[in-house]
Amino acid sequence: MSTTLANVDLEAAYAEAEESFRARNPNSAAANQRAAEVMPGGNTRTVLHYAPYPLAFAKGEGAHLIDADGHRLVDFLGEYTAGLYGHDNPVIQNAIETAVRDGIVLGGPNLMEARLARAVVDRFPALELVRFTNSGTEANLMAIGAARAFTGRSKVMAMQGGYHGGVLYFAAPSPVNAPFDVTLVPYNDPDAARDAIRAAGSQLACVIVEPMMGSSGCIPASAEFLGALREATAETGALLIFDEVMTSRLAPGGRHGALGITPDLLTLGKYLGGGVSFGAFGGRADIMSGFDPNSGSAWPHAGTFNNNIMTMTAGLAGLTQLYTPEACVALNAMGDGFRGRLNAAIEKRDLPMQFSGIGSMNTVHFRPDPVLRPEPDPIGNRKRDLMHLDMIHAGVYHARRGMMNLSLPMTDADLDVAVAAFEEFLDSRRALLEAG
Repeated sequence: MSTTLANVDLEAAYAEAEESFRARNPNSAAANQRAAEVMPGGNTRTVLHYAPYPLAFAKGEGAHLIDADGHRLVDFLGEYTAGLYGHDNPVIQNAIETAVRDGIVLGGPNLMEARLARAVVDRFPALELVRFTNSGTEANLMAIGAARAFTGRSKVMAMQGGYHGGVLYFAAPSPVNAPFDVTLVPYNDPDAARDAIRAAGSQLACVIVEPMMGSSGCIPASAEFLGALREATAETGALLIFDEVMTSRLAPGGRHGALGITPDLLTLGKYLGGGVSFGAFGGRADIMSGFDPNSGSAWPHAGTFNNNIMTMTAGLAGLTQLYTPEACVALNAMGDGFRGRLNAAIEKRDLPMQFSGIGSMNTVHFRPDPVLRPEPDPIGNRKRDLMHLDMIHAGVYHARRGMMNLSLPMTDADLDVAVAAFEEFLDSRRALLEAG
């Protein structure tokens, strides 16, 4: 089959899948139309939009979602890794209910924030001191700001195709990005990174990197690459920031703890709020002491809800009662096994695609060669679109970009459903998947 004909067939298959989606989900369509009357495109969070319109959800139970049309789906999106605890864990629910009963928006330090801070500092080796924010985006902005203030330098280095929040988007030029002076280098290229850091020299404040790219495809960084960043930043006096907003779930001490590479600053978010809005940044005490308000020259850090009682209480309950180090190891072993089953299904059919990832985070790529960094792939992206609609039809919900995440309430039966749906996708779409 020629490439041109394959593309025509792919578009025809997608159009058919989209029409089936429309027929099955009229209530979600109506919800989207109502939302569009008061929000641009009916959307207040870009990543949740996809064609023809996103499913609207009425309820969540454990590892399952019920959409507006009554379909029950296994939730392999997991709120882009934030939904680690599932949708109705009683420990989390009780923590939030207690917080609400005891009073919200207290307007001062509460009795939970230092307890959560202690749990987080004890958990992640890079943290000596920590401060809370409302999101991972805020955490990354504050970490970069701290690095610039501490070093007295202005330049920032990030990765091509990287993502560190809504205003730190490097997959394509973004007109709403924060106005930092940013240099981009290729992910997983140790020599290029060393050269770029040394060339920036005394002007470079920091390098920010995910030890596994999350939004950009669950692409693990090699130990050699991260080691090169650590070595070169230490050599030039720049600070190394690990964005572990997603990857902190991959090992009891985060990905940096598993690798034994300690950044100067660490950012956190997602699940660590117990399912409530959360972010945190921290690291070396000499850096973080710049925020000590007892100092007459402290750097300001505001945020009305930084220490909100619901997040502090739910986050502490989740981290200490549910996502213990033992539970963390077990969930990520389950994820490794799941990814192995998906890749085995691909290999059995000799198809040019693969799942990458670590532990409980996985993403499909429609290419056979090693995935070292994000690369443009419009045909692969269209295959992901088709897979997304086919998997929804089969009762499996995951990210449009091909990301599949595990959560604590998932069972072997849930994994079986996803593997069976994926195998049906491979078999029914084989001719399209074989074509380049």
